[in-house]
Amino acid sequence: MLEQLPRMKLECERRLAGSISEQAFDRPAGRHSLRIWYLSLVWKYTTGLLSRDRHVTRNETPSRRNAHLRSLDQVSVAQPPTLHRLGKRAIWSIVSRSLTLWQARNSATYRFRFLEAVGVDETLFWRQGRWRTKRGCTSVVDVGGRQLLDIVPGRTAENAASWFRSQPAGWRDEIRWAVLDMSGPYRTAYDRVLPNASQVADPFHVIQLANQRLDEVRRRVQNETLGHRGRKNDPLRIRRLLTSASERISEGGRTRLRGLLDAGDPHREVRTAWHAKETVRAIYDIDSTVTALSYTLQLADDLQDQSCPPEINRLGRTIAHWTPQIVNWHISRVTNGPTEALNKRTAFGFRNFANYRIRALLYAGKPNWNLLATLTPH
Repeated sequence: MLEQLPRMKLECERRLAGSISEQAFDRPAGRHSLRIWYLSLVWKYTTGLLSRDRHVTRNETPSRRNAHLRSLDQVSVAQPPTLHRLGKRAIWSIVSRSLTLWQARNSATYRFRFLEAVGVDETLFWRQGRWRTKRGCTSVVDVGGRQLLDIVPGRTAENAASWFRSQPAGWRDEIRWAVLDMSGPYRTAYDRVLPNASQVADPFHVIQLANQRLDEVRRRVQNETLGHRGRKNDPLRIRRLLTSASERISEGGRTRLRGLLDAGDPHREVRTAWHAKETVRAIYDIDSTVTALSYTLQLADDLQDQSCPPEINRLGRTIAHWTPQIVNWHISRVTNGPTEALNKRTAFGFRNFANYRIRALLYAGKPNWNLLATLTPH
């Protein structure tokens, strides 16, 4: 089957050399299956059916998709080489190499523009093997432009640092803000390759850390007082109520919270942890950078007091360690929200990282679709 590849390449080059309307390369609208579109697009390179496109949606059954692909072959002209004889792996190999070239052209012309803020975040690539071992990767995002720049395998400091080293020095020097989610490896990567950029700790992850410490206190007190994990009628089975923002709790909820804490928190440890969480949230209510700096330093010192639970002492040490990154948010006002939004399940399910990366970049990388007509599958 693969011996037909050279013939198919020549046919692709011949057909692409002719005049092809740019409308034929419009990407599917909405939540259409881009993978099916990629395959059908390459298929149409060899069949000349660019004017007869039909979107194949994610809701269609495999049999209907196969029927659509067969219909493309039935109306082919002059019996050109068809891709269904090559098999799915050969087809996707052609698509992968062609779109990799397309991505390289986008990088040189549009995608890697100068930017002010960049964010990195880890993403679950897939779960491998019998024990569902997690395989992760690192997403690099233009936070200001809300654009996925690239995805690199692995979640270590060197994985992220090597990608930044491969970019032009002038491009790196223009970056003012480096956003991260209080991750030690990514902080090390920024220190190595973006020494001139100011690091910004994402506010969501700072508050999330405070909520995690609060929940750790609640679970420990639950075990110490009742000797078991939370059950339906236990007074401290109120995790959602504790982690809710105080301004969003109704008067009835406040009354219930006070009553259950009085019943299940004899040493007031959970109550102390709840107040600590709320004081951490108050960091982001401050407008002045100088005031935020002094407030954060004092808060980190207070949380390390011996009267606080050990989990809250850990929270205080973490805040003290990340104080510059936390306060930098008051200057930059940038977050890792776009990074989180763009990297979640964009291409989850692909087991080949190259295909996973291409799928994610075409979905969230803002490619220049006008360059698609300049590619020749090979």
